[in-house]
Amino acid sequence: MSSEAGLRERTAVLYAEHHSWLARWLRYRTTSADCAADLAQDTFMRVLTAKEIPPLGEPRAFLATIARRLLSNQYRRQMIERAYLEALANLPEPVEPSPESRQIVIETLFAIDRALDSLPGKVREAFLLAQLEGLRHEDIAVRLGVTPRTVGNYMVRAVQACFFAQDGLA
Repeated sequence: MSSEAGLRERTAVLYAEHHSWLARWLRYRTTSADCAADLAQDTFMRVLTAKEIPPLGEPRAFLATIARRLLSNQYRRQMIERAYLEALANLPEPVEPSPESRQIVIETLFAIDRALDSLPGKVREAFLLAQLEGLRHEDIAVRLGVTPRTVGNYMVRAVQACFFAQDGLA
């Protein structure tokens, strides 16, 4: 039996034995049964698309960890979407983008957020200080205890991460 077939079989057994439990577990942590069902399905899709499943002494803990991460991503996405929609609400009506444009912007913001979250702390902080507070490289360097050249390197790294995050949406 190939490793892929073995993975599918182990996932099927995991699904049969724990799907109902996971859906109930998620139902207590979400706003609706539909949302819980979607997250449970996404959890098993993550397992199914993994390269391998480690030996599971505690399968429910394994599934809960995956589901918790998906739930966290969903909450984060909702926060980003809410902030964007609040900003849109303050725009004059003729400037308001179409629903399609809104969705593209939200997807892009979420991808950039994930990209920035994956960066080391100082790189992310340098980028945010420059973009949100408008600080110069020299000021950021003093605040972070690094050289201005290092801040420049941090900025390049952050901008590349954001660019590749957006590029991955296309």
